[in-house]
Amino acid sequence: MSVMRHGEGIEEEASLLFRPAAGDESAQSSGSPSSDRGHVEGHPGHGSEQSSHRLLAYSDALISIIATVMILPVSHTNIRTDQELEESLQQLLATKIAVYIMTFLIVTVAWASHIRLFQVIEQIDDVLALLNLACMMLITFLPYTFSLMASFPDDTLGILSFCVCAIIIGLIQAVIVIYGFHHPYLLNAHICALEDRILYKYQILKVTLRAPGLFFIAGIISFIYCPVAYAVLALVIFLPYITQFTQRCGNKIKGPKEIQSLPFYTFHPNEPLSKERVEAFSDGVFAIVATLLILDICEDNVPESKEVADKFHGKLFEALSEYGPEFLAYFGSFVTVGLLWFVHHSLFLYITKPTRLMGLLNTFSLAFIGGLPLAFRLTHEFAAKSRNEIEAIQISCVIIFLASLFQFAIWVAALYNEKETLHHHIRYGGKEHAFMFAKLSLYPSVAFVTFCLTYILSRFSTQIFHLMQIIVPFAFVLLRVIVRIALIILTWLFDRLKPKTSVLKEEEESTITVSER
Repeated sequence: MSVMRHGEGIEEEASLLFRPAAGDESAQSSGSPSSDRGHVEGHPGHGSEQSSHRLLAYSDALISIIATVMILPVSHTNIRTDQELEESLQQLLATKIAVYIMTFLIVTVAWASHIRLFQVIEQIDDVLALLNLACMMLITFLPYTFSLMASFPDDTLGILSFCVCAIIIGLIQAVIVIYGFHHPYLLNAHICALEDRILYKYQILKVTLRAPGLFFIAGIISFIYCPVAYAVLALVIFLPYITQFTQRCGNKIKGPKEIQSLPFYTFHPNEPLSKERVEAFSDGVFAIVATLLILDICEDNVPESKEVADKFHGKLFEALSEYGPEFLAYFGSFVTVGLLWFVHHSLFLYITKPTRLMGLLNTFSLAFIGGLPLAFRLTHEFAAKSRNEIEAIQISCVIIFLASLFQFAIWVAALYNEKETLHHHIRYGGKEHAFMFAKLSLYPSVAFVTFCLTYILSRFSTQIFHLMQIIVPFAFVLLRVIVRIALIILTWLFDRLKPKTSVLKEEEESTITVSER
């Protein structure tokens, strides 16, 4: 009984621990006076510790940039105009896209680990700040290792360099954990109040070192057979969900254990994430994708002065007019990125507490949004009405469809547990729910219809795609009016059907009574 009470006490402390996330309530972390922590043993009393809020903002911005710029080796893949895009897609792009998605997700796993780590450590000092900078330095090197993996997928060096960086990142995070527990005044206030902090430390270290262990195994296997090494790397992404699934199966077969492991630092899919940090990371990805679009314009669509003088007789306007399709593709792509951000903003406006499953779905959505620079580059790379151009437009439709579909999946996951994840006025069945459903359904529906039309009306694929990009913004403006009209029509239809159903019920009841007589 004493063991069970002790476990229940830890569980209560764990539930309290995750109510405020580090960096979410800056007033709590930055406004707490040093006197509140003065009772903690080992506190130096110099006031050198500070809130981790700015460190977290810097880290989120940097990780979002690193995760997004990894699309550059993919989008800058050289495809000859006389080469079939389908062949290039199979030989070059398919491998690079697969490696990009995998490494994007692994980077977000490191970001999620960073979130959880600084939910435990609320205050930082100079040592922790420098350790975090070392971790960020290695994360900034990951795009280079990804470029090696994407360009030489069968070479051991690319996988090995990626694994070595990931292992060192995990080890630095473990050092941060050890340092934080050695200086308890830096920890979360609820952990500081506990006498058995050592149990929490070992649990956190166990989870923190799990991913570096898999990276070490992947690095060893890369010397034997690279495809298996990639499979082990992919396992890092889904390890929390596999672990949770196996635990549930084990509990059903063997029955629940009397003594559970410490619950507050596990990888349960329904554990709360910091909503503010999820929004900050997502906003960073959207902003960087929108910025990457203009880089190609600045690089490829500024004519040489000699060319303007010789070919266009010094008339810059005529020289720029040749880049008309590129500018049209840029503005259309920017509008697409902006509206997908608008949908994401509207979605998280009503979410109070995202779960880990919602975070995974958000990561998949951001990974495909990060592929929009590739879609932009492909849509203006080839000659008009060529087979390559049609296939490029279809690839763009698929990217937009998947990015928006995972946003819709976040909404479905939120509705599944709406009492804990959504505001009360947006829950299932209300007007705001109907409007949100229409807003999230717009881009998947339009992208799917456009994709189908490119097969039926292949000659007009470019016009259809650009028409879609023009219509969607106006549809968002009129969406609330359209939803209200649709609700009025549905209400009117249901009102018309109600009397008929009631009359039918009365007739059935009358026939039953007559037959009984």
